[in-house]
Amino acid sequence: MGGRDKLAADLAGRPVLAWSLAAIAASPLVERIALVRSAEQAAGSRPAWLPAKVVAVVAGGARRQESVAAGIRALEAIESAAHDADRDGPDSRGADRRVLLVHDGARPLVSRRLVDAVARAAAEHGAAIPVLPVSETLKRVDGDIVTGTVDRTAAATAQTPQGVRWDVLRDALARVDPDTASELTDEAALLEAAGIAVHAVPGEATNLKITHVDDLALAEALAAPGATRSGFGSDGHPFGPGNGLRLGGVEIPGAARLHGHSDGDAALHAIAGALLGAVALGDLGGLHPADARTPRGIASADLLASVREALAAEGWRPAAIDLSIRAGRPRLADHMPGMRQAIAELLGLELSAVSVKASTGNLSGDVGAGRVIEADAFATVRRSEPDR
Repeated sequence: MGGRDKLAADLAGRPVLAWSLAAIAASPLVERIALVRSAEQAAGSRPAWLPAKVVAVVAGGARRQESVAAGIRALEAIESAAHDADRDGPDSRGADRRVLLVHDGARPLVSRRLVDAVARAAAEHGAAIPVLPVSETLKRVDGDIVTGTVDRTAAATAQTPQGVRWDVLRDALARVDPDTASELTDEAALLEAAGIAVHAVPGEATNLKITHVDDLALAEALAAPGATRSGFGSDGHPFGPGNGLRLGGVEIPGAARLHGHSDGDAALHAIAGALLGAVALGDLGGLHPADARTPRGIASADLLASVREALAAEGWRPAAIDLSIRAGRPRLADHMPGMRQAIAELLGLELSAVSVKASTGNLSGDVGAGRVIEADAFATVRRSEPDR
């Protein structure tokens, strides 16, 4: 980095480290964070952009192993104090099953989805890391001479966060000679040296590590406010018993209600799917399964609000919606202005950014017969302005 402090470098309006911490803190699975910095930085005032989940700022060492150990000691002390204060709470054996994540401050664009995936895999398997397959041809080089080609078939690049359960980490430390452990490059290498299997989770190409000046420029392009993505969503529900149709965020009192685990608003469900698809966050069923985990009859407006929160956690916000509804009944022309207004309010958009269209004639199949309402949505999302 030409002598620059890469963690303090400006990335789309805030320090690289602020991005990294915000990304980790966004995961609901993360309870508390220990930030390991230089001795001078650890002794300084607490920056305003530190998330509330950062419960300790401690000085690290000259090597990664020493810095990670300092963070672990800080978290263990807080865990121990919490256990002593709650004698009726989880015992130490329960705490040993919890997961420790170690993340490089120089990886500012990690997604909440990847953080959650590593945490869950580590909880299940004992240890997990994200990896990417090597796509480039690898060459062995001596000076400026190429001496051979390296087989990349079984090769992968490791990323962070790396996750390990406390009990597994303690077991590894007990098995590995301290002198050997001090030379290992990451937590996964320590576990490998102890003969402990590490589960591989698919990494993300955008989870880059800022090491050189060019890396910062690439991260700036990926994180720049105003960058856009698009997604498509589709949904349909049959009519069920009762009246009070919910569609496009409005109620049509005299029309038959749609059947579903929620209030059956197929239009809002299509929009939710399009928004989630734009940021590769899966589908609405993955976020809110149609079972006991999601209250029966839940308002689709509430589901859409949670989708908006999921986007915000990844650094995105809705920018535009184009909705098409197909319904043999009821006639929707008089209700479309209200739908536009409701959708705009639910997503924090100007009315001009929301389009609602409806086809109610010359339809075939179950839709034409008036048994089902279907909806398609195209959504554009925009990278949010960073918090200053």
